[in-house]
Amino acid sequence: MQHQPTPEEIQQVELMKKTMMRKILSRGAIDRLSRVRMVKPDIAAQLELYLMDLYKSGKIKSEVSEEQMKMILETISGGGRPGSIKVIRK
Repeated sequence: MQHQPTPEEIQQVELMKKTMMRKILSRGAIDRLSRVRMVKPDIAAQLELYLMDLYKSGKIKSEVSEEQMKMILETISGGGRPGSIKVIRK
């Protein structure tokens, strides 16, 4: 049987995640992550996990800028322009 995390454990993990994000992201990147979280929480969670993996593996050497964050988001979300509409005429 799996262990269900308690509210305290969930809160502690969230605090660790926020602390790590503040450590590795520039102010602009933090703002962008917040905006993504409001619109697409699943993408934001995926982005946080990706950034934490990069940090833990030592691949993040300096603060991640907003421009770098945009590139990572494009990679995660599958590239292309999100929300673009293609019109096919007959």
